[in-house]
Amino acid sequence: MNPSQPTGATDGEPVRADEESVLADLTGMLAILLDEYGLDDVEVRMETTFNRDLELESIDLVTLAGLLGERYGERVNFAEFLAGMEFDEIIELTVGRLVEHVVKSLEAAEVG
Repeated sequence: MNPSQPTGATDGEPVRADEESVLADLTGMLAILLDEYGLDDVEVRMETTFNRDLELESIDLVTLAGLLGERYGERVNFAEFLAGMEFDEIIELTVGRLVEHVVKSLEAAEVG
């Protein structure tokens, strides 16, 4: 397994659609992004904001979209999720809101 990818991303492990598992996956993805800036000691929680707390820029969200795609495939469409938001909502986007979106998307994919 590649240590720079979230657990289970390439080893065929089934994706679990619960907040704890998704938060762990997302924390791993964010660690990859933050490591590029030398920020490896930032604590990621559900209320953490991408803009204010993590200081991620739009290009970082594009990278995050790619990491989400690698982990979850077409079941989670981050670009579509952001497209449905107003600018202020994107600025205030929290890790928890994204976790909820991923969980709902995964659950919908299981049903559909």
